[in-house]
Amino acid sequence: MTTDDKQACAELIQSWGLYRDQRRWPELLSTFHPDGTIAVSWFRGPFAGFVEHCKRGGPSKHLISPSVVRSAGDRAVAETNIVILVRQTIDELAVDMTSRARFLDRLERRQGAWKILERAAIYEQDRLDPVEPSDAFARMMQSSEAAKYPEPYRYMAVRLAAVGRPLAEPVHHDGSAPTQELYARYEAWLGGA
Repeated sequence: MTTDDKQACAELIQSWGLYRDQRRWPELLSTFHPDGTIAVSWFRGPFAGFVEHCKRGGPSKHLISPSVVRSAGDRAVAETNIVILVRQTIDELAVDMTSRARFLDRLERRQGAWKILERAAIYEQDRLDPVEPSDAFARMMQSSEAAKYPEPYRYMAVRLAAVGRPLAEPVHHDGSAPTQELYARYEAWLGGA
């Protein structure tokens, strides 16, 4: 992989965040191959379906760090630290959710162009804060049953449950068997180039 190839992959990953957050749907679709898939806390499936769901959702912000890109021929694997910021209303209270995670991407060059073939979000830590501190927020959190969710994505799960959205299991996080299997599958794919 040349430096230009690594830069192209890294720029593609950065572009995804801008296009997603600015609701630039045609450009967002152009970051993935047509047969691409994505797995995040609230969606698992074809990337085109993810984009359709995003169109109906509220705004969010993805802070995307520089990517570490490894390649073999026309295949690449990238790992990227991210922070996801979302504001929403739960029980008539404005709250901010902050989630630290990583994107694990399989990228493939087809007809000279790099695009994402598969993305999985791996959750590390999150929090839910009131926009304005209040006793009502404390009561809401006590009734949320947050402790039933794994710590790496606990408050993301509370946020989704509050609007009636199920988790897209398995939700990847460090140390889980599905996440270990995900890494092994990506490595095998990269090694089979």
